[in-house]
Amino acid sequence: MKKNIIEKANRLVKEFEKASSSQLEDIFNGVKKNQKKISDDVKKATKIVGPGVITGFSDDDPSGIGTYSVTGAKYGLGLNWLVPLQIPLMIAIQEICARIGISTGHGLAGNIKKFYSKKILIPVVALLVLTNIFNIGVDISAMSASLKLVIGGNLVFWAILITLVIILLEVFISYRVYANFLKWLTIFLLTYLLTVFYLPQNWLEIGRSLFTFNWRFTSDYIATIVAILGTTISPYLFFWQTSEEVEENIKDKTISEKFINPKRISRMRWDTVLGMMFSQIIALSIVITCATVLNKNGITNIASAQDAASALKPLVGDMAGLFFAIGIVGAGLLGIPVLAGSAAYALSEAFGWKEGLFHKFKEASGFYGIIIFSILCGLGINFIGISPIRGLFYSAVLNGIVAVPLIAIIMKISNSSQIMGNQKNKIWSNLFGWLTFAIMLVAVVAMFIYL
Repeated sequence: MKKNIIEKANRLVKEFEKASSSQLEDIFNGVKKNQKKISDDVKKATKIVGPGVITGFSDDDPSGIGTYSVTGAKYGLGLNWLVPLQIPLMIAIQEICARIGISTGHGLAGNIKKFYSKKILIPVVALLVLTNIFNIGVDISAMSASLKLVIGGNLVFWAILITLVIILLEVFISYRVYANFLKWLTIFLLTYLLTVFYLPQNWLEIGRSLFTFNWRFTSDYIATIVAILGTTISPYLFFWQTSEEVEENIKDKTISEKFINPKRISRMRWDTVLGMMFSQIIALSIVITCATVLNKNGITNIASAQDAASALKPLVGDMAGLFFAIGIVGAGLLGIPVLAGSAAYALSEAFGWKEGLFHKFKEASGFYGIIIFSILCGLGINFIGISPIRGLFYSAVLNGIVAVPLIAIIMKISNSSQIMGNQKNKIWSNLFGWLTFAIMLVAVVAMFIYL
């Protein structure tokens, strides 16, 4: 009897173990399946994020953040009408640049060199490199000051550390890994959205400001408009996205001499629209924050992005100032490599050197040498007595001036059947492209008249 009970008990234990093991296996497989689904969803999401999104977010680098901060503090919501105006213009120009890269397999400098005179190429590339170095210097300064604000420490230490980190990331990491790293850095800029929603806002007033055209016939006001246009529709973005689309072609093998995959063009367009939209949403968030907090409290003369972060802290609490400062650091990690990379693409193509982040250092030492040189020169600006704030303003204005002839060249290239084949501009690209040229030309001419 006792023996039968023990046998039954053992049998029940074995059945329970078998059932438990089967259930545990089902649970484990379910978890594994969900993990794979989440992983696949993340991969799909990051695949949508391409050169267009990276370009759009890198437009809001620390020098851009500084320009928008100064604008919000000085003019309040008075220049918000530029945002809805700039969005279609940005999208049009960046889509055209991206299409040039996809269609020709060459960057902007390579196409200018091939089809136009060196008298056009050399001044454009020289001005691009000069303004990019000033921008890099301002960005390093802003990042260092922000890290000191958040963590403490020494400005010189942070400046040198930032420089070394960015050089190591851009020069010694493979393009595939590096491109993914840049994609994730875009998350930092969302801190500006958090900041604007963290603070109480008069959304009706903000909504009206987007469609209320204000104009002042003063040199400062017009120069600020040129600076905003220059820091938003910037030559370095033209060069960067064109070349990055070429890199994407190489990575994905989506181009041949006879056939361009329509899906590639469609994906690029969505990517570009997304990037430029987010760029201007972030820019608007920065202007609104500085307008509703600093301008309304009588603080109208801030000199930089880190000044804005410092000024926000006592007025609305540490959290808003912290968000602002963290955003500056993330923006710099994203923006400086784009600034240095666009200079390297332009100079390498101008001189016929091997270029591209998909190459290793020893394969394209000239290309990577320019990246290192540009970043080190930017670091040097912080030590030779040149005011980074003055550099910020002049580089933004210079970007606005250089963009005018460059947009004209881009429009000529993109309308050439010989260069673009069946990917040359259609009516909407021409309309918005030439409108961008006209608006920036008028702004620059007005600035010189009222100087």
